[in-house]
Order: sequence, then C-alpha cells, then structure tokens
Amino acid sequence: MLGALTASIAVFFFSINDVAIKFLSGGYALHQVVLFRSILGLIFLAAFVLPFAGGLRVLHTKRLGMHVLRGACVVFSNMTFFLGLAAMPLAEAVAIFFISPLVITVFSVVFLGETVGPRRWFAVAIGLLGVIVVLRPGTHAFQMASLFPLAAAFGYAGLHMLTRKIGTTESAATMSVYIQVMFVLVSLVMGLFFGAGQFADQTDPSMAFLFRAWIWPDPSDYPILLLLGACSAIGGFCISQAYRASEAALVAPFEYLAMPLSILWGVLVFGEWPDFISYLGITLILGSGLYMIWREWRVGSGQIDTPQARR
Repeated sequence: MLGALTASIAVFFFSINDVAIKFLSGGYALHQVVLFRSILGLIFLAAFVLPFAGGLRVLHTKRLGMHVLRGACVVFSNMTFFLGLAAMPLAEAVAIFFISPLVITVFSVVFLGETVGPRRWFAVAIGLLGVIVVLRPGTHAFQMASLFPLAAAFGYAGLHMLTRKIGTTESAATMSVYIQVMFVLVSLVMGLFFGAGQFADQTDPSMAFLFRAWIWPDPSDYPILLLLGACSAIGGFCISQAYRASEAALVAPFEYLAMPLSILWGVLVFGEWPDFISYLGITLILGSGLYMIWREWRVGSGQIDTPQARR
C-alpha cells in the first residue's frame, strides 16, 4: 500500500512538473529552468523532508559513485524528455516515454543475464510497434523531437535498475538529495557553456530550448518556478520511497496514471487533442507495458513456477 500510494503521489506531481516545463519552454533555457527547479527542490527538501529523515546525516553514504551514476541517469532522462516536450504534444511525449518497461526487459537480458520467454518478447514487439505508430516515421507528421522521449526511456530504465540496487541501503531522502545536487551541477555546467546564448539562433523548438540565453525570470513566472521546485522534490522523494518500499512489479503500474493525466493536462492547458492514430499507438504502448509488468508480477509471486510458463 505504501508503494502504491507514494507512486501515485509522485506521478501526480511529476505530471504537474511536465506541464510547467512545457509552459516555460518557450521563454527560458532548459538548463536555467532545471537549475531554478533543483535549487528550490533542495530548499524544499531541507525545510520539509530532511528534518524528519535524520537531518544532514542523510548526506552520509558509502555509495557515492552509485548516487552519481544514478543521478546521471535521471539528468539524462529528464533533460531529453523536456526537450521533447518543447516541440511535442504532452500526451504523445509521455506515451513514447512509457516504452521504458520494455527497455528494462531488454536491459535485464543484456546486463543481468535474465531469461525472457517468447510471450514477453512479443509484448516488446507490440510496444515497439506502438512507438512506430506514434512516431509515424516517413510521414509529414514525424518530428525529430519525438526521439528525445525515446532516449529518455533508456535513461529511466537505467535509473530503475540502479534504484533497486541501492534502495536496500540508501534512504529515499538520501537518493532525492543527491539527484537534486546532480541537477544543479549539470545545469551550472550547461549554463557556463550555453547560457550566454551564443548558439541561440535556432528555429527548432527543442534546440531553441536547449541553447537559449539565460534571462532573469519574469515575476509572473515566480509561482510556476516555485511549483516546479516543490513538484520535483515531492515527486523525487515519493518515487524513490515507492521503489524502496515495494517490488517494482507492484509500483510500476501506478506510474501509468501519468498517461491519462497527460491527456487531461494537454487538453485543458494546451488544447492538444490526440488523433486516432496517436490513441492507437498509445494503446499499444500501454498495453504491452502493463502486460510485461503483469507477467513479472506472476513470476515474482510464484504463480508461474515452471521454465515453460515463464514467458
């Protein structure tokens, strides 16, 4: 129950985070927005989470290298996904990103030597078909920006595997703090190289978001930036807690709440209505991902206990 609840809370706040990022993508640089978000997120964690999680003692860790690697996965996943948001409808970007359970399956075979049966490989194929339907390569509807959420899914798959690896010894607060620190460091480095706007002459919305010069935020955007910081801190803490407290097969289905939320926010905030082809691709991606999670749960719970049935 704790894993399900915290995962649902995380998804809600992450969905608001996505809306705010997309809203700000037309006027600010990506690394500037992420820097503000992460600094405010650290302040929020220091004020409302760390006092109840052991204070500054949560910074003590014997697995700093793993935190850095995990943070790199989060930064890559977030940055590429946000670049996609700048140019794509919200629901389509989220749908492509949800190929991550399929990527995790492939990673488990390549890096962990696990065995995957034909049924789950078939689910992977269906998910890839769904991505192709949403991407529509070779047609006028295809956007290069749609490759960014695809790249983000690979980063998130790496994050997922690392979270399960260190979650038994590291607290959710510790993991959240180090993630925000990584965001701050990477954003500062990107600002140092691109913040002057010397490469800002871009026509593509994603590239303009990446290379735009830093500017002082408009006072009317202060509430949105504050909201970003709070959503990032709460969402990061809750999703770390979810995967620490429960098995991934139980937590992962609740992350799919992001899909209906993205459609809702896309319609209400940006007036984006997915067309029939997009809905078809979204259905294929979600169906294959949920099937993969269900199979993992059956294997993990012992309902499937023969080699022939583990498919």
